[in-house]
Amino acid sequence: MALALMRAHASPHVSIRGIWTAKPEVLKSPGARRMGRDLRIAFIGDSFVNGTGDPEVLGWTGRVCARVHPGQPSVTHYNLGIRRNTSADVRARWRSEAELRLPPGVDARLVFSFGVNDVIIDDGHRRLELGDSIENFRAVVESASSQWPVLVVGPPPVWLADQPAIGERIGELSEAFSRVSSAYRIPYLDAFSPLSSSAHWREQLAAGDGAHPAASGYAVLADLVSAWGAWRSWLDAA
Repeated sequence: MALALMRAHASPHVSIRGIWTAKPEVLKSPGARRMGRDLRIAFIGDSFVNGTGDPEVLGWTGRVCARVHPGQPSVTHYNLGIRRNTSADVRARWRSEAELRLPPGVDARLVFSFGVNDVIIDDGHRRLELGDSIENFRAVVESASSQWPVLVVGPPPVWLADQPAIGERIGELSEAFSRVSSAYRIPYLDAFSPLSSSAHWREQLAAGDGAHPAASGYAVLADLVSAWGAWRSWLDAA
């Protein structure tokens, strides 16, 4: 309990109506005044975060940040997506990645999105068992949310001929991640359900490498994030 209180006291962020934002003394500091309304967001995850397959090299993360209008804070956008990363890979690297880019005294946020690679079958075996994926996810969001505001965008659906039932496995993982997020009161966007019923998303996957969409497919995912109440509240609270 004492350690938790010390961490809460030391954190440069505070929860206002359930939305984490920088403490007033941080926003009013000389550094913050010099930089204006400075919001730094690190997007950490896999190839979908990276924007693999997008000829415009924006993916969904670049698009949602590009849509921030002048009345909202300027956004420093860190894309930390790595192809083929599983939840175990993200768990191993997220903190060092975040600490390099989100120094004390700035209004810093984290968005996590991963999971599809966990359920891929390689050499006859699932890359990560469901229980291991859930534990990795829990460890990441528990630790990250104790220091920074966190949002989670769930894994999107894919359908691959050489990966039978991969869609069902992604859906199962997304539901598990959602339950963990709810337990930690972390906003979670279910991308799997709406994209599963999106004909355009399916068309985009089929037109590309089968796993990643092109520009307009990422725009569909960006639409979901941009319209998400938790994302909009983040910007309004900054």
